[in-house]
Parts: sequence; structure tokens; C-alpha cells
Amino acid sequence: MDHFGFIHEKLDIKILILFILRRLPGTVEPSTLGDLCRQCDDGVGYFDYSDCLAELIDSGLIAESEEGLAITEKGAKNVDLVETSIPYSVRNKAVKLLEPERIRLQRLAMITAEHETEKDGCFVTLAMSDGEGEIIRLRLLCGGEEQARTIEKNFRRGAESYYQRFVEMLSE
Repeated sequence: MDHFGFIHEKLDIKILILFILRRLPGTVEPSTLGDLCRQCDDGVGYFDYSDCLAELIDSGLIAESEEGLAITEKGAKNVDLVETSIPYSVRNKAVKLLEPERIRLQRLAMITAEHETEKDGCFVTLAMSDGEGEIIRLRLLCGGEEQARTIEKNFRRGAESYYQRFVEMLSE
């Protein structure tokens, strides 16, 4: 199949993958990373992307965890040296496409929601930062793990509004 775009070689695809990860402030799902790569250039196909990603993980340039993919220090150093080999138009498009994902990941990094079961029951800890420091931390006793997971999910989804409502209630 003919690919239209500037990127065709595996090395270029690898550099693009590292370029994208270098600009994201946290881990990203493999499917999201793949979508971003394919949106940056029509020459990047799914199978080429998958092969290149596997090779980057195997070589230690990308770390894979349960949360997703992140660039390693080794990967960051390497891409800093060669990222200008990606055509300017592709780099520019990538930076624009990455902005919403970068903002989403930055927000997620400032919100913590986790639970643990202790002898006294199941506790959920919720916290939010403003990028400078923690602005709220709550530790709540829950009725069980299912309730704790629901609280975590809801807090992650709307932490800012919960914080604002909490402050308003206490300020009345």
C-alpha cells in the first residue's frame, strides 16, 4: 500500500514516536500514542508503528508500565540529538496535536485518588495539587472497595469542581 506523507522509514517513525513522548508530561496509552503518530503524518501505518514501538521498548528508549508508555532518560537524550531530522511540518503538526493530550496528562498528574484496606476498614485518599503544592488532601472511610473505586473515579473526573464546592460549603 502506498503511503502519502513525509515519514516512510522505520528510523523516522521511531524518532517521531520519541519526539511525541518527549513532549508529554506523563505516561500515555499505546493506542493514544499510535493515533497521535498516524495523525502527524499519513506515512505512518499501524503495523510499522507497532514494530517500531516494540523495538524502542526492547532497546530501553521507552518504558512500558501498567499506566502506559513513557520515554526513558536514554530515549530523551537520543531524540534531543536527532529530532530535527523529522520534517519541520511534521514536527509543527505534532506539537499542535499534542497540546490537548499534554494538558490532560498535566491535569491527571495533579490529581491523586487511591484506596487501601486496613484493619479498621477501607480508606480512600484524595488529593489535588495546583502544580506548586498540594491544595487539598482528604482521607475518607468507605463502605468497601467498590465504593472506594467509585469515589476515586468521580474525584478524578471532577476534582476541581469538588474542591470548589467543598470550599464554598465550608465558607458559608
